[in-house]
Amino acid sequence: MLYLSTRGHPDRKRFCEILLEGLAPDGGLYLPVNYPQVDQGTLERWRSVLVGQGYAALAFEVLSLYVDDIPRDDLRRLCEKTYTADVFGSAEIVPLKALEEGLFLQALSNGPTLAFKDMAMQLLGNLFEYELSRRGEQLNILGATSGDTGSAAEYAMRGKQGVRVFMLSPHGRMSPFQQAQMFSLMDQNIHNIAVEGVFDDCQDIVKAVSNDLDFKRRYKIGTVNSINWARLLAQVVYYFAGYFYATQSNEEKISFCVPSGNFGNVCAGHVARQMGLPIDRLIVATNENDVLDEFFRTGTYRVRGSADTYETSSPSMDISKASNFERFVFDLLERDAKRTKQLFEEALRLHGRFELGDDPLFPRAAGRYGFSSGRSSHADRLSTIRSTFERQGVVIDTHTADGVKVARELRRSGETVVVLETALPKFEGIENRPKRVRVMSADTVAVKRYIAEHCPAA
Repeated sequence: MLYLSTRGHPDRKRFCEILLEGLAPDGGLYLPVNYPQVDQGTLERWRSVLVGQGYAALAFEVLSLYVDDIPRDDLRRLCEKTYTADVFGSAEIVPLKALEEGLFLQALSNGPTLAFKDMAMQLLGNLFEYELSRRGEQLNILGATSGDTGSAAEYAMRGKQGVRVFMLSPHGRMSPFQQAQMFSLMDQNIHNIAVEGVFDDCQDIVKAVSNDLDFKRRYKIGTVNSINWARLLAQVVYYFAGYFYATQSNEEKISFCVPSGNFGNVCAGHVARQMGLPIDRLIVATNENDVLDEFFRTGTYRVRGSADTYETSSPSMDISKASNFERFVFDLLERDAKRTKQLFEEALRLHGRFELGDDPLFPRAAGRYGFSSGRSSHADRLSTIRSTFERQGVVIDTHTADGVKVARELRRSGETVVVLETALPKFEGIENRPKRVRVMSADTVAVKRYIAEHCPAA
């Protein structure tokens, strides 16, 4: 299996190369040269694997289609080490819970940080440690978080040999719990940097550092953000598991509703659908920062600046530049790398937007790729949390509430919709722990200086 850049760089790389790299050298995102196709026979076998051998065995089956430069026995052991009942709270790992007729909640938040990011991040930590040990190398991870990614990454990487983490977050814009969960870690390989700005400022710094190839190579910079293909690949697995749990046969179709800010979680669903998983619709749920909803309704992708990015009660979705969206647009444009590069490198930089509404490819997207979308507000979140508790006795978090609200609103008669849970009600008392964090301006040079001071050059 070889991987290419969405912006047309001529290199074709294998999985373990892009595992440690993050962005492609031209600033594009990696995707497989083609999506492996899963036929009815394979689906039937995978259904039996999940029922008979468990989630780790299913993860191995899916990952082995994309990873051919790790010996199969090693890859199987990595999956078995990652997906255990001890770590994720149940033998099913991602069980379904019925909310009402035709509406299910897929439990993705039973890992160490009680957020869905653990599903991918725990595997990524084990993959990093394995590959770095095999190479005798070290890696300095640079990431940006609006909430859950940071804590999931840090908990997955803490104590890992050969790995340091430098995590950027928007100063004062995460919930007190999210800040405490990250900043209370005292492990010497974990560095928290609170950036005076919004999440998109943090993300821009990560991309700027990643695009400085000399610095990136000198300090062995990698990423755990959802721009890392390995993380997105790990998320593909739970779409297959959710489908098998929700259906009796592979003749059925279901839809998934995904709370989304950075487009990574729902992009994994796009990959699963392209592989042949019988997904009817992928419903994107946004909060007031509705860049993605606007695109799927109108074909306009309009990035907002810091001043126009709302601070909401579902803060992990307060994102106005969806960093994974380029992967989908690349597929939408029938893998036209030149045009993808023009849109994301030139149009967004010069105009802060691009328009695909008049392109003949756009109206085909809903049918060909199954996307639809909706948005939710603070009042919607409160109402949905209240009604879900009153009807089902289930407490959901604000991000999951965005998904449940949109799913209830858009579900068609007879349609089965699985909402991907994003987080659980949190630990008590964590806000009172000592904290270790560095507050910095939104300055790429300053962040690079901090990294250089805290790790040796290669």
